[in-house]
Amino acid sequence: MTTLRTFLAQEQPNINAALAGAAAELPPSVVPIAQYAMGNGGKRLRPLLTVLMARLLGYGGNDIYALAAAMEMFHVATLLHDDVMDNAELRRGSTATHKVFGVTETILAGDALLAKGNQMVAGFGDPRLTAATSDAIAQTAYGEILEIANQGKRADDLRIYDEIIAGKTAWMIRTACNIGAIRAGGTPDQIERAAAYGFSLGMAFQIVDDALDFAPSSRTGKPEGGDVREGKLTPPIFFYADSLAPAERETFFAQFAAQSFSDEDVRRIIDAVRDNGFDDRTRGIADTYLHQAQEALDGLTAGLPASDYKDILAGLIGYVRDRDA
Repeated sequence: MTTLRTFLAQEQPNINAALAGAAAELPPSVVPIAQYAMGNGGKRLRPLLTVLMARLLGYGGNDIYALAAAMEMFHVATLLHDDVMDNAELRRGSTATHKVFGVTETILAGDALLAKGNQMVAGFGDPRLTAATSDAIAQTAYGEILEIANQGKRADDLRIYDEIIAGKTAWMIRTACNIGAIRAGGTPDQIERAAAYGFSLGMAFQIVDDALDFAPSSRTGKPEGGDVREGKLTPPIFFYADSLAPAERETFFAQFAAQSFSDEDVRRIIDAVRDNGFDDRTRGIADTYLHQAQEALDGLTAGLPASDYKDILAGLIGYVRDRDA
């Protein structure tokens, strides 16, 4: 039986080859930036989902790797822009691209990756694919803008947070699954269920990622407590603030809005989140979405023959639930 690990080993070289080929077609001034950004680790989750969904529905064509590579190019472009906006020092344990090549150059390289990815999708000649990926890019931008607009702000619940991560993360993962099903010639119901699986998986992925913001940096490759410093009201921070006495809560949100926490303040908040299990409570929210992803997958595969692809897609649900980096 093909496991997730062996599937990754089999398919990542094909995806990486498609990425390398696409990067080589970029303007010479962009190539080194794109190669650095795309070669800087990464799980290749989005392109793998495109391949998995297509194979699940019986598609055997090798052109699926170009479509999958386009999804990764979109993702890398958003990471480049995100790191610039956050003034991030690291990405996946390595120096962030804009710290190596410059801010302006990195932003423009991100734009070039978006353009190249769109060109690759358009080459398939299916307007459904173009519409889906264009929508995903727009939703991602919307999520980023909403996050900026709410930076440092307090909230009475997590509804705005849900809207932000739906745009920033879930929609692109939804689209990775959606276009794989479209390319495979899936029925409207299969395409819809593939998209639902991806959206719920994406929501859970980001929620777990926000819980991991409080994990040791030696494990994640990212500084601990980055969301505290950047004024992002994620679930662990929301739960922490909610646990404070009224006066302490007012002081916390005043510092949160001003982004004026000292290193000692951040360390104290990190310890409180861990000690009170607010990171584990956040993972509990992710479990709701993972249950929805399983329901969507069960509906998608009803009537299909048993396959390793179904098992791997089910295994990804467990991977997201348990990931620790």
